[in-house]
Amino acid sequence: MGLCLTLTPLTGPALPPEMPAPRTVRMGHITFMASDTALAQEARARLVARYGECGPEDADVAVSLGGDGFMLETLHRFLGSGMAVYGMNCGSVGFLMNRFDEDDLPGRLARAQMAELHPLRMVATTAEGATVQALALNEVALLRELRQAAKIRITVDGRVRLAELACDGVLVSTPAGSTAYNLSAHGPIVPLSANLLPLTPISAFRPRRWRGALLPSTAEVLFEVLESDKRPVAAVADFTEVRDVLSVQVREDRSQSALVLFDPDQGLSERIIAEQFTV
Repeated sequence: MGLCLTLTPLTGPALPPEMPAPRTVRMGHITFMASDTALAQEARARLVARYGECGPEDADVAVSLGGDGFMLETLHRFLGSGMAVYGMNCGSVGFLMNRFDEDDLPGRLARAQMAELHPLRMVATTAEGATVQALALNEVALLRELRQAAKIRITVDGRVRLAELACDGVLVSTPAGSTAYNLSAHGPIVPLSANLLPLTPISAFRPRRWRGALLPSTAEVLFEVLESDKRPVAAVADFTEVRDVLSVQVREDRSQSALVLFDPDQGLSERIIAEQFTV
């Protein structure tokens, strides 16, 4: 007997940051995605032999086997599709992953909690006049390309907030991504329900004591590269890198969603809170 997956539609009122997602998962209606590592590939083969599989178009849920990097790739693949993704850790980090266990996978999927994540949309304009758009579930970062510090003007909602930031770079993070590069750059960790976006400098030289800002999730941020010929800058949205940018616009795109499944009591909101007490 199979189980049948019921996902809350993405239309209508916004979902809470994390919610129970009652579902039934039919045997053979799971699509398994695995990283290239031997550990992940071997795990995939065993799970397929035990539970069967199908293509993404017929699947009730996607199971991602690997580490956080591969999980992020899987989430990008299904972004906006309504497909929920359940990660099992076969990698080295696993902040977005659940514990690997081959037993009772349909039951775990049925009991899992769902988190709905909205990406950032980057619109970058290059020195050659090209416009490149990309989505980021972690962060959009501007990074210096050469030995000299970048100089960047920061405008928020049409108002110049920092006329010149001399730095190695600067980033805007999602709440889910606030524990990634943002945290390494000494930015604040933000709960999923906070509706805030961290804006964090990377090795700021001037103003030396500026530590960044917390922006409302509705904010539109414009970065303008100063002295771009002398101090070229690249923009990176998760996996998309654009070289020699002149300006980069960043905002949250609530028309797009990624659905992530976590074991009960191990949801993303709890993990983000726990990370703030890690010593």
